[in-house]
Parts: sequence; structure tokens; C-alpha cells
Amino acid sequence: MRAIMKGALVLWAGWAACAEPGVRVGIIGLDTSHATAFVKLLNAEEPRPEYAGFRVVAAYPQGSRDIVSSTNRVPGYIETVRPQGVEIVGSIGELLTRSDVVLLESNDGRVHLEQALPVFKAGKRVFIDKPLAGSLPHAVALFAAAKKYGVPMFTASSLRFTVKTQELRRGAHGRVLGADAFSPCALEPTHPELFWYGIHGVESLFTLMGPGCETVTRVSTPGTDVAVGVWKDGRVGVFRGNRAAASKYGATVYLDKGVQTVDDFKGYELLLAEIVAFFRTGVAPVAPEETLELFAFMEAAHESKRLGGVPVSVAAVLERARAEAAAIPLE
Repeated sequence: MRAIMKGALVLWAGWAACAEPGVRVGIIGLDTSHATAFVKLLNAEEPRPEYAGFRVVAAYPQGSRDIVSSTNRVPGYIETVRPQGVEIVGSIGELLTRSDVVLLESNDGRVHLEQALPVFKAGKRVFIDKPLAGSLPHAVALFAAAKKYGVPMFTASSLRFTVKTQELRRGAHGRVLGADAFSPCALEPTHPELFWYGIHGVESLFTLMGPGCETVTRVSTPGTDVAVGVWKDGRVGVFRGNRAAASKYGATVYLDKGVQTVDDFKGYELLLAEIVAFFRTGVAPVAPEETLELFAFMEAAHESKRLGGVPVSVAAVLERARAEAAAIPLE
């Protein structure tokens, strides 16, 4: 009982800090451009009103240990954020003593669980950037750990929060009957193929379609991936991942009132506004169930490719992942 009361006091202190001006933001991982973009926006001389009172004060730079495209960025990004008032610290523990909330920005999903656990234990609200994890079981384990320690968390691509995407999600242009979403889809051998960068287009697809995908079938060539999902109500949603084509983001959305195009991605400002609102309230803008389903969609696409392009059940893939996640230590 004493341990539970102590944990509750830690959480209450963290939540109270979010309600007051001058909230200290800590960053874990300086190996992605998202980190430097967030520092620039939050630490601006005149930040946008929705960011008021939040400032990045410290960063622990280590993200990936072995993805060269990530590790090579760290020295330059350290020198980018230091002049903006960000202290570079030597451990996550040290970061947590200087921060009220955390942006977990490591570009390598494989390290997110080990980096997030001390944040959860400290009772700090955390946004975890893409990719959430390096495997579906680890994605499941992250949400399980957040629940165990009673700490709000969420993850999302910035593509989820474009103005047009959110209008369509709310039904402002009619009922969504189907969608074809596309994005770059660079591959990284350490991660399941769509996790690394295809996540952006898949997140757009799920934002537009909502949860409820039952099966996924994938076609893959060196330059292109196409994953076709069939939803439980018979709707069809398609993700097209481009490696040979131009690096663009967007979607074609089929509605009962016509066809709409999404092509209004402009940067990270709208995502950051959602993150700051989450830090203030503790209410995640994306349900864990939807996030896990879209990751299960990607894993099912991976299995479909392995099996030669047959339909794969999203629910079955997620059930196996939950069983594997149950054996992952969360201490």
C-alpha cells in the first residue's frame, strides 16, 4: 500500500507540473530531425500560443546504437540544440531529474521500450515518436508498461493531424467508403519493412478509415509495396509505399458524397500542438487499440509477403504478438 501511495504521489506531482506554466520538456534521442524541429518550435523567442509555457531544457542524445544513418546525425544535432538553451545530459536518469514531460525521439524503435521504462517509473507523460517499436510484441509491451505504471503515453505520425485528414476523419465531407494512402517507404534491415517509414502512409490510412481491418494482402517489388486491407464492414483501404517514385505523402479518399484528395502535409506544427495538449491533459489523441491495429496491419503485410501474397488475419497476428509480449519483462 505504501508503494502504491508513493507511486500515486509521483504521478500527481508530474500531472500538477503539466497544469502550471513553465513545463520543462526533456528529449531522449538526438538522432532524428524531429527532435531539432521540436526544439526550434518550443524554444522560439515567440512560440505559437498553443506551445506557451513548454520549453525543451535538456536532452539525452543517444538514440540508435548501430543504425549509421541515425548515429551520424547526433554530433551535429547536439550542436544545433545547445545554442537554443538545451542542456546535454549523460543519462536518462539525469534527464528525468530536469524534466516534467518527455519526448522520446530515438529514431530506432528497438530501443524504445528500454528507454521508456524509466520514464514510466518516474511518472512522466511521454510522447514516443515513430516507429513506436522494432516489433509488434514490443509495441504491445510499451502500452502494457504504460498501463502498469499508470502513465499516459501516445505515438503518432504527423500525417495523422493534417487539416484535411482530420476533416475527413470527422465526416465533414461525407462517409469514408475507402482510401488509398501513399508515402515514401524506405527500408531499414533492423525493422519490419513497413515499420521504418511506411508507418506514415499506414497512419494516414487508419486515420481516414478508422479501426476494423480484418485481413491484409501485400504485393512487393524492389521499388513499391502495396498492402490492401479489407475492413469488417466490407470497405477496402490501400497503402502504397514508394521507393522508386517521388517522395510525396497523401491519399485519395472515396466518400458517399464524392472523392477527396489529401495533400496538405506541411510539417510538424500540428503534431506538436497535439503533443503539448496531451502533456497538459494526459488525454491521448489516439486510442492505444487503433495504434496497435495499424501496427498489426503492417505486421500482417509483412507475413503476407513471406507467404507469397496471401491474405493474413490482423486479429491473429495481434493475438500472437500479445502472447509474445506477455513474456517481456516490464521492470
